[in-house]
Amino acid sequence: MRLVLAGTGSAVGKTTISTGIMHALSDEYIVQPFKVGPDYIDPTYHTLATGNYSRNLDSFFMGDSQIREGFERGMKISKADFGLIEGVRGLYEGISPTGDVGNTASIAKALEAPIVLILNARSLVKSAAAVVLGFKSLDPEVNIQGVILNQVKNRKHYLKTKEAVEKLTKTDVIGGIPRSDAIRVEDRHLGLVPAVERENIIESIHKWGVMIKENIDLDVLINLMKESKKLPNGRENLWEAVNRKKVKIGVAMDEIFTFYYRDNLDALEGNQAELVYFSPLHHDKVPDVDGIYIGGGYPEIFAAQLESNQSMRDSIKKFHQEGRPIYAECGGLMYLSRSINHHQMCDVFAYESFMTKKPQALSYVISQAAQDSMIANKGDIIKGHEFHYSKINLTHPKPQFAFEILRGRGIENKKDGMMLKNTIASYIHTHTAAYPTFASNFTISAGEL
Repeated sequence: MRLVLAGTGSAVGKTTISTGIMHALSDEYIVQPFKVGPDYIDPTYHTLATGNYSRNLDSFFMGDSQIREGFERGMKISKADFGLIEGVRGLYEGISPTGDVGNTASIAKALEAPIVLILNARSLVKSAAAVVLGFKSLDPEVNIQGVILNQVKNRKHYLKTKEAVEKLTKTDVIGGIPRSDAIRVEDRHLGLVPAVERENIIESIHKWGVMIKENIDLDVLINLMKESKKLPNGRENLWEAVNRKKVKIGVAMDEIFTFYYRDNLDALEGNQAELVYFSPLHHDKVPDVDGIYIGGGYPEIFAAQLESNQSMRDSIKKFHQEGRPIYAECGGLMYLSRSINHHQMCDVFAYESFMTKKPQALSYVISQAAQDSMIANKGDIIKGHEFHYSKINLTHPKPQFAFEILRGRGIENKKDGMMLKNTIASYIHTHTAAYPTFASNFTISAGEL
């Protein structure tokens, strides 16, 4: 009961079409959404479309058994009828030119899931068939069962292209999406603008669902999912659950800080943590908690507003000075710095952060713990990813670092994870499957004070 919606490349309309399909099917069924790869933004659209938290599947972070565990677990939590998985970039794009790690194909193969290929058909007819043939023949283990044509000029163009693809590739074309501004989504330097920031987003998603119903044969999609094979054997837990002491973890969550993997939050709850959500933008102070988790997001967009909330900034710095654990990733790192583009922040780390025009890092990361800390033991290998347009101006004295970067860039000189007292702030985003003791170590640290 699963299906992968993959693209021939980036910017072919995967997110709007996938979100529209999820929303259209949710009128009658329970749909569990998934996203391939290290992506926080597309899942926000999926979640609004279905009412279920979208979850990430990533073969850099996960082995095949963890991919199946993550998928099956998500389906059970939502009691879903169908699992829809939006791919990342092109179907075969991963971390190497020839391998599968990090690509959509690896997820489809681990789950033995059928694939519907989304293709930008602008100015293509017979050539669309050549594209489909190439994708089908490259890897015989990949099961492409259908095609969706996007950017179709008119009915005549759609029918001619459909005929070419079906006759020459023996693959069903299950619909064509006309060219329309209705499926364009505002973007930003890290991708699409998060759904929480967009006005009238529910109305937009509803329009995408209507567009799908009018142009896609949903019965064919449903039949493809119903005909999918039994999920292969082999499961491996996404996290270790060893903490037995109940703790409260404050999670910064608002229109600024939204970059969290749902499985990371579940892993904390699986280690006896009660999650207490708070807003660095709207609330006056940190809630009564034992530890704080500040994820990524776009603090630079709201820097002036964050600066104006001095009581919250002071509260977080006081929490830090008391030696209570704080773990921050990327946008959270910037918030804990002295300033963002000269706007005053929490000043936990006395360094300025600033935005740049070009990306400073865009990579999967492999790091090694340089010393014991609240989330890791010396020598532990932690995988993650980094994607940011900001830098930290590290003046003297330089900070103590938690991690040595084996793959990736880090903050400076292949080092990341600034440490001070019981606070760690890093450009690395990690997923619990890539470091299964993250949540247990964090909650144990929080329970020790």
